[in-house]
Amino acid sequence: MALSKQYEWLVKENGPIMIKQALNLYGTTEVPGTANNATILSWAQEVGQDPMFNGVKKFYNADSIPWCGLFMAVVAKRSSKQIVKDPLWALNWGNFGKHTPTPMLGDVLVFIRNGGGHVGLYVGEDSTCFHVLGGNQSDQVCITRIEKKRLYTARRPNYINQPVNVRKISLSSSGTVSNNET
Repeated sequence: MALSKQYEWLVKENGPIMIKQALNLYGTTEVPGTANNATILSWAQEVGQDPMFNGVKKFYNADSIPWCGLFMAVVAKRSSKQIVKDPLWALNWGNFGKHTPTPMLGDVLVFIRNGGGHVGLYVGEDSTCFHVLGGNQSDQVCITRIEKKRLYTARRPNYINQPVNVRKISLSSSGTVSNNET
């Protein structure tokens, strides 16, 4: 699946690394019904190789289990960023990196939703919504708009040298607004 025209500029960005790693997974889709996407299941095995996160590979055995936290964990791991304790729980990503009052490109955004939370990466914003690159958004890795009022916290990765392109990005308010990521 190709990025929509509104987000094609992301491919030319030279960082942050978490955005680059997330874009490598763009278009990965959950398999409907009782079958599973082997790629998504392999992320649990990859994250679970670390003894600290061994429970991930034991618990995560079907792509019907919410996987936004798993997506974020594999992106963080591949980006050499620290994974939070119990990463499958989206709200736990509220402990990632350091709090930032102004979300910018590559920051981790944690949202409240019915039944729990959701986590993804900031790629921009419009007047009412953040544009979020994340997993398990309409059962796929994609970019969707999520209302700002649902934001629980914004977290900036702990950078040794923050990429120069970490910045606030204004985008048009076109596209569907997600109400309950699944």
